[in-house]
Amino acid sequence: MSDHHETAQQAQSRIDAAPDLAALEALRVEYLGKQGSVSALLKTLGKMSPEERHEKAPAIQALRQSVADALAARKDELEAAELEARLATERLDLTLPAPDAQRGSVHPVSQVMDELAEIFADLGFAVATGPEIEDDWYNFTALNMPESHPARAMHDTFYFPDTAPKGGKMLLRTHTSPVQVRTMLDVVKNNPGGAPIRIIAPGRVYRSDSDATHTPMFHQIEGLVIDRGIHLGHLKWTLETFLKAFFETDDIVLRLRPSYFPFTEPSVEVDVGFAIENGKRILGGSGDEPGHAWMELLGSGMVNRRVIEMSGLDPDEWQGFAWGLGVDRLAMLKYGMDDLRAFFDGDTRWLSHYGFSPFDQPTLSAGVGARS
Repeated sequence: MSDHHETAQQAQSRIDAAPDLAALEALRVEYLGKQGSVSALLKTLGKMSPEERHEKAPAIQALRQSVADALAARKDELEAAELEARLATERLDLTLPAPDAQRGSVHPVSQVMDELAEIFADLGFAVATGPEIEDDWYNFTALNMPESHPARAMHDTFYFPDTAPKGGKMLLRTHTSPVQVRTMLDVVKNNPGGAPIRIIAPGRVYRSDSDATHTPMFHQIEGLVIDRGIHLGHLKWTLETFLKAFFETDDIVLRLRPSYFPFTEPSVEVDVGFAIENGKRILGGSGDEPGHAWMELLGSGMVNRRVIEMSGLDPDEWQGFAWGLGVDRLAMLKYGMDDLRAFFDGDTRWLSHYGFSPFDQPTLSAGVGARS
């Protein structure tokens, strides 16, 4: 017992005399480190008989606690002295500029969404929204895709086990087209005679697919125009005007190819001419020109009579066109990104490179008006 008391006194004396934190750390290792003298005493307890351990353990534990308390107290003293010395010698230069504070960025998808809403607002379109957890009837049946329709196989759908109010199942919407149906139904409900409709429906959609150009969740924007006397010429002009404003160039050449979508008839795929410059796709010119090619950009067409009829409007009186495209793909094309998966990785380095300052965002407010 007296040996432990002498060891404690010696340790206290050496600790009190430690001139700096480095010397204090060396003493901590000497006494309490894995190979330290006090740690060695603690290891002997395991080899003692219960009676011997009961007799000697309190003194060894008291020694360890005494050394630990002395080390902590001396550390506080040395750190306080070190701080006092820094405060006495350091000076703050108030003339120096403040360091830049870390700022968030606007995600490219959010930026493109804002640009699209701005352009179509200039063209007289309103923004419509709808639920992301959708009814099977709105997502498929009302869009001329009954349960047995083969077009349903084109959509890798996330279904819920819940039963939908109109039968079928609940699901994560595979496109924003249900918003078009809901909008037409609302118009008929509030105005039985029908009324012209001009909307865009941006939002998140979900499909079971994942690679460099597909993700399980992505963003779409769809457009719908319902009015009297509507034809494909109106569709082509709208898309051409939109793309010229979005890509900020008048050299946009479109090609419309016959296609098939159950909710439009006739249906057309829209291609745009482009060339490769410095490894990037640059829109402009006809795809038939030397050094140019055609790139499929979106799907569109005249709204199917059955869709207009199921929405409560008279297809002999009201006609319309619709189109849809991926917002993420537009962002990749305009701002030079090559992998869609990076959009959702949450990498702040990627976002700081491709993101937009919330205080200095590009604007297209004069885009359509200036080109009209």
